[in-house]
Amino acid sequence: MVGMIIRFIVSALVLMLVSFILPGFKVAGFTGALIAAIVIAILGFIVESLLGNKISPQNRGIVGFITAAVVIYFAQFLVPAMSVTWWGALLASLVIGIIDAFVPTELR
Repeated sequence: MVGMIIRFIVSALVLMLVSFILPGFKVAGFTGALIAAIVIAILGFIVESLLGNKISPQNRGIVGFITAAVVIYFAQFLVPAMSVTWWGALLASLVIGIIDAFVPTELR
């Protein structure tokens, strides 16, 4: 349970960092970023359940990259504190993937 809370806090901090450095990706405050991290995790879980492990973070290729961008884009419709353009979602997916390689937000 504590590990999951830490995971979401780290994910929220990553979303805030991405929001700060990327155009087309905005999250309002830490609470908004935390809610966005939870929604993105839930949407990612649902998509991974439907499409299989080919799009999981461990097996990301071009399909995983595009799927992550789509998940990020559609999360904005569930999180009022978040606004994303298609271009912002693609860039955010790339930057989050790079950050995740160095600071994993998923418990392994």
